[in-house]
Amino acid sequence: MKDHQVRVWDPADPHPRQEELAWKMAEYAVSCPPIDIDVSEMVRCRIIDNASVALAAINRPSVKSARAMALAHPRSGGGSLFGMPHNVTVHAEWAAWANATTVRELDFHDTFLATDFGHPGDNIPPLVACAQQTGKSGAELIRAIAIAYEVHVGLMKGIGLHVHKKDHVAHLLPGTVAGLGALMQLPLEVIYHAINQAVHLAFSTRQSRKGQITSWKAYVPGFSGKTAIEALDRAMRGEGAPNPIYEGADSIIAWMLDGPDGFYTVSLPEPGEPPRSIMETYTKAYSAEYQAQALIDLAFEVRENIDLKNVNKIILHTSHHTHSVIGSGSNDPQKFDPMASRETLDHSAMYILAVALEDGYWHHEDSYLPERAIRPETVALWNKIETCEDKEWERRYHDLDPAQRAFGGRLEVISMDGTTIDASKDVADAHPNGAKPWVWSDYVKKFDDLTVGIIDQPERDHFIKIVSNLDDGATKEVKELNPNLPEGKVEDALPTGRGIFDWVNETKF
Repeated sequence: MKDHQVRVWDPADPHPRQEELAWKMAEYAVSCPPIDIDVSEMVRCRIIDNASVALAAINRPSVKSARAMALAHPRSGGGSLFGMPHNVTVHAEWAAWANATTVRELDFHDTFLATDFGHPGDNIPPLVACAQQTGKSGAELIRAIAIAYEVHVGLMKGIGLHVHKKDHVAHLLPGTVAGLGALMQLPLEVIYHAINQAVHLAFSTRQSRKGQITSWKAYVPGFSGKTAIEALDRAMRGEGAPNPIYEGADSIIAWMLDGPDGFYTVSLPEPGEPPRSIMETYTKAYSAEYQAQALIDLAFEVRENIDLKNVNKIILHTSHHTHSVIGSGSNDPQKFDPMASRETLDHSAMYILAVALEDGYWHHEDSYLPERAIRPETVALWNKIETCEDKEWERRYHDLDPAQRAFGGRLEVISMDGTTIDASKDVADAHPNGAKPWVWSDYVKKFDDLTVGIIDQPERDHFIKIVSNLDDGATKEVKELNPNLPEGKVEDALPTGRGIFDWVNETKF
């Protein structure tokens, strides 16, 4: 690995492009690094992970809307859509839009938490769509995904966005562009310009994950994937982009992050060095914001020792991120609102703890049903839970040693009589450092659990076989990476309304 120092440059002190962070990312993308066996397997695990949560969300309103928009842009030989027949294809950027939204809808796939955070599995849908449209092999796709993870994780480790209330899509977009450039084996300068354009367009505020959270949270990676493809297409035609996008006097560092005096260190592998950052990332066993994963496991462990009717207060001692994003430190009243949206509830540690303690299980739909959220006993317990920032949990959250990082917390359960129960958990059981780190068989089980009654057995077996042999997969196998569902299992989008793309010789709807 090599550390790259990133700061705003004085316009009077010119620097060669080779010193820009965007160039360094592009330089790694074109280096065609070898892929280690365990990295290849983890890429394939994450492809299965994405498909499992996508098919489970296939008929949710946001997904149907995104699919309808994509289907309005058909292209022979383009990218396929989750759930649709493989011969139904659309332009790659619209396949990325629909499929990334479908994957993200349930907030149930992989994550990485560091100086900043995000969902590196969001890189996969646009890469698959472009691989399908351009006839790339399985091995080429695996390398591209591993490179996208590498760049994305490097940015999340090195540059904080949340502290400036910027959304984490700003790190996702350049990672996807780097992966796409590697997939297409494009010249370094083309990828460089596409990264500059992508970062220029990537910045948005954290309001999408604040207060009453809406379906835009699911659409963010769809927007990112579509924008990444369009940026690369433009650069392939010889067009330039604003630069240097990180170091310039009016760049994103100067005006959107730490300002003219800002200084960051971003670590990337040397060109040709195998990408391994995917091995530091982790998926979810439960459909909830990642910091809640360990809390759900912890609630399951301690619930038999707690008389919930006699609870006076529950305090979760945890990291700043958990406290301020999904905890009471967010100061979002919506996180205590029984009528809040699903997107809001899955970002409420207080709601999640209450339901996990009461039910002893978690379900991606049932645990968020309106009738589940409004139970009087649940609301009462929910309002007895609060979070607080703990210096030691915050230190461990940012530990430089991956083996020491902690994303859980300590529960302090105070009963009416003053007795206290303390219990803590460092990481979720499924985490690489957890009690039961997930391997290939766990990802396959997640797929089977989420698609039971949805997918036909022959299609299920075909999909698992394709992914398991993707290293050797040719164009045909890549084109069949998005599983097909039986007729009648995929609903159309008419109940969600109509848009501009549906306008056909009508003066009004």
